[in-house]
Amino acid sequence: MTLTFEVDPAVDPALRDGVLALWADVTNAGGAVGFVSPVTPDEIRPALVRHLVAMTEGRTRLLVGRDEDGEVAATAFFTFNTHPLMGHWVWLYTVMVHPRHQGKGYGLDLMAAVERAARTADGFAEIEAIRLTCRGGLGLEGFYARAGYKEVGRIPGAIRVAPGDDRDDVVMLLPLT
Repeated sequence: MTLTFEVDPAVDPALRDGVLALWADVTNAGGAVGFVSPVTPDEIRPALVRHLVAMTEGRTRLLVGRDEDGEVAATAFFTFNTHPLMGHWVWLYTVMVHPRHQGKGYGLDLMAAVERAARTADGFAEIEAIRLTCRGGLGLEGFYARAGYKEVGRIPGAIRVAPGDDRDDVVMLLPLT
């Protein structure tokens, strides 16, 4: 089985609820996607609404991966730079694969779909690189390195997961040219 990827899917209640459930499940399984476990979909909803608003404004695009049942199994959000000197690269946010699909290679499949979308999807013609940040201490740098990303920066202790538990904010880059 493989995931089926789509850029800019129609946002309907099923997609919205699927992304919320995915985000909560990933967080509650220990994923580093902007929240700390335990979390509910209702607590995540404001963050998703910000992504959805940015999508309607054309500042953000969604790549969604669906499993064989059509359920949301993976996501990545591309955010375009508004600064005139940085429009040649995009940010990648909220990169997730559902915990039930972990260990099947779907993470690398998602990252390959991200790269394909950035190289070929309408509206990405001027994009020369993808930039993301990840939480240190979880081995995510190694995962992204396997997907072709290079570590280009690190801010020690920039992420406070809990009192006394500070993590590095690691900046990764994938050149597309």
